[in-house]
Amino acid sequence: NPMDETVELALKGGVTTVAAGPGSANVLGGTFFAYKTKGNCIDEMTIQNPIAMKAAFGENPKRCYQGKKIDTRMQISALLRETLEKTKEYMKKKEDGKDVAYDQKLEAMIPVVKRELPLKCHAHRADDILTAIRIAKEENIKITLDHVTDARSILPQIKESGFPCICGPALTHKSKFELANMSFETPNELYKAGILFSIITDSPVIPQQYLSLSAALAAKAGLPEYEAIKAITINPAKILGLDNRVGSIKVGKDADFVICTKNILDTQNEITAVYVDGKKAA
Repeated sequence: NPMDETVELALKGGVTTVAAGPGSANVLGGTFFAYKTKGNCIDEMTIQNPIAMKAAFGENPKRCYQGKKIDTRMQISALLRETLEKTKEYMKKKEDGKDVAYDQKLEAMIPVVKRELPLKCHAHRADDILTAIRIAKEENIKITLDHVTDARSILPQIKESGFPCICGPALTHKSKFELANMSFETPNELYKAGILFSIITDSPVIPQQYLSLSAALAAKAGLPEYEAIKAITINPAKILGLDNRVGSIKVGKDADFVICTKNILDTQNEITAVYVDGKKAA
């Protein structure tokens, strides 16, 4: 809803591009898209749709479907594998010209098995992160590792996988067991391990206008300032496949930038102007 106050607050807080999509209640939740925070019509604000397919491991789908279909982590993995294999079979029948009933759910998964869209894997616990990596390798698909609360305990495995991490939010309570190891030190550990990562607010968990504050707290915990800025600019653009348009100021890119009174990571900083597509938006 572009009329929601959160969009305007994000823009005034210096956030010009957002990746939005379904939550983490379902093993497969649906597609994400990217939009600019300037405007009042989502069709005009959208810059790429879709950009990813949402998947979730761990407590969220377990709690949502407990006593119905999903009670264990094994069932989550089995359902995801089953869907990926069904999609491959469905796609092959179509390619072979066989008569196959249209399946909207499997149609949505075809870009994933074709490696055209990444699977955004909600995973906090180390075993869930490793399960996501394992399935991605088995099925030869692209993924992003989202949240990665326990990443510090499995940095070599994440580095070896080559998959990027979307880190956070850490500016919140440890509201479930999966968040026991939540820390602002995680971004620095990912950086030192040579892993591509970004920092997120996971709005509405943390309001989007506090994205720079989240990066500042990561810098306070050891992440070099320049890397903290990259974690909320060019790094997420690369992870989303949008770095040809946003994430840095270069000839040919969208002119999205923020004018500040101080370093964007300084808590005393004030944002005096926000430009989107070269025009003042806030």
